[in-house]
Amino acid sequence: MLKTLLSHVKEFKRDSILTPICMLFEVAMEMVIPLLMASIIDKGVELGDMTHITKVGILMLVLALLGLVAGLLGAKYGANASAGFARNLRQAMYENIQTFSFSNIDKFSTAGLITRLTTDVTNLQMSYMMILRLGIRAPASMIVAMIMAFTISPRLASIYLVAVILLGIVLALIMKHAMKYFRQVFPRYDDMNASVQENVSAMRVVKAYVREDYETSKFHKASQNIYQMFCSADKVLSWNGPAMSLTVYTCILLISWLGAQMIVVGDLTTGGLMSLLAYCMNILMSLMMLSMIFVMITMSMASAERISEVLHETPDIVNPESPVHDVADGSVEFRRVNFAYKKDADEPVLRDITFSVRSGETIGVIGGTGSAKTSLVNLISRLYDVIDGQVLVGGRDVREYDLEALRNQVSVVLQKNVLFSGTILDNLRWGDKDATEEDCIRACKLACADEFIQKMPQGYHTRIEQGGSNVSGGQKQRLCIARALPKKPRVLILDDSTSAVDTATDAKIRKAFAEEIPNTTKFIIAQRISSVQQADRILVLENGQISGFGSHEELLETNAIYRDVFESQTSGNGDFDEGGDE
Repeated sequence: MLKTLLSHVKEFKRDSILTPICMLFEVAMEMVIPLLMASIIDKGVELGDMTHITKVGILMLVLALLGLVAGLLGAKYGANASAGFARNLRQAMYENIQTFSFSNIDKFSTAGLITRLTTDVTNLQMSYMMILRLGIRAPASMIVAMIMAFTISPRLASIYLVAVILLGIVLALIMKHAMKYFRQVFPRYDDMNASVQENVSAMRVVKAYVREDYETSKFHKASQNIYQMFCSADKVLSWNGPAMSLTVYTCILLISWLGAQMIVVGDLTTGGLMSLLAYCMNILMSLMMLSMIFVMITMSMASAERISEVLHETPDIVNPESPVHDVADGSVEFRRVNFAYKKDADEPVLRDITFSVRSGETIGVIGGTGSAKTSLVNLISRLYDVIDGQVLVGGRDVREYDLEALRNQVSVVLQKNVLFSGTILDNLRWGDKDATEEDCIRACKLACADEFIQKMPQGYHTRIEQGGSNVSGGQKQRLCIARALPKKPRVLILDDSTSAVDTATDAKIRKAFAEEIPNTTKFIIAQRISSVQQADRILVLENGQISGFGSHEELLETNAIYRDVFESQTSGNGDFDEGGDE
């Protein structure tokens, strides 16, 4: 895990090396000053030598200034290194997330990924900076101070050694007990972020149903869980302060008492005692710094584990060794396909699916809610892989294609329509980044979107707000359909993408597709039979299996489910979910 994380220091290695060097130089300057102070007392003050006091005093001032400069440079380099480390971690995580297949994304919640990219990375950034600065400075200061103290008086210095050992044991116990709380608190952050994200994205629904109090209560519960977990951790960490204070004051009392006795018998000078007390404070301050580092490391270990999970996650769907880059045509074939979202699932979502589609055909896909219509078409663009069987596009197994090449030739308008912040043209060019404005206008005319775009204040340069909040559901669907057209795909999949469009516009879109892109194979998933009855053939799904496959007229004669639903819809009494025999 540490090797993975530290590999992202990259171009900030120089700053990461210079930071501890500056810290060590600062420590060296600080460690010399107590010796000079002892010299001033013993050789200057007691002997009344003002020249010695002046010379040593100036030297102390110079060393203090040099230490200050080293400390400032260390802070500068440390900030650069830690901020750069955090930037690289976020970038690496984000890039890896882009390679995830849908099955990989299903393992992590959206809120969980956001927490990892923000809170968890920030924790590691703070820890890295503390390790570079205090993590080097504190041990170095403590070791040098200990050596200097033993040089002055081994008897008194042994007090420090015992104190350090005892305090180290206490800190280790505190860290061990606090770690379990920090491992639990960050998943609670995921829950809270999920609550906020869900509430904000569904604000209209919340207000329509007057559920503000309920949502506030849910958020309060998530926030309260985090509060309680941090309180539990802080109760453990609160022992750190008293342990440090007890150690500090005990050492000062023992050194002052024993040191005074040694001065009386002549085994120690006054300046030596002053130096020992200064080194005592250096050692104990270093211990306090180390305790702060331990607390931060304890907190960030849980974050490090969560970040490593994302970095180590490998995509389930990858390119083959020698991928095919050319999709010959839009023909699609399923051969005895079985599919489940999890390999160890008790029941597959799709069972024994076999059918073939010629290039240029229009295929309607219809079935009740949960019949696996979306799951079926997701396999065509290889958003998921089959468990058994084969899915062929252009006569080749989709697993033989380069993923980018395949998905460029299989345009999918997903069930959940998503528009991005930017102009209408910016959104349309998601289909083809090099598409001209004329290409985009033509695509919008095919999707019956041009008519409402022309009425907007700035036409195609009108800005779409976040999530497409300034366009209606039907307009959003037509823009998403138009976005899929500029790359001129071999296969076009409309996953219930006209559900918010009136029947007249739906008919216009289908007619435009038939006339303008006759060579593109079209899969149209719908609940309304009127949306698919003009298709060349219609695929009827029931519980993940094919119930019927044929033209509208053939299914009316041979498929009871299709016939009953058609009759219920044409008489105005129901939709697909309400009809059909079991």
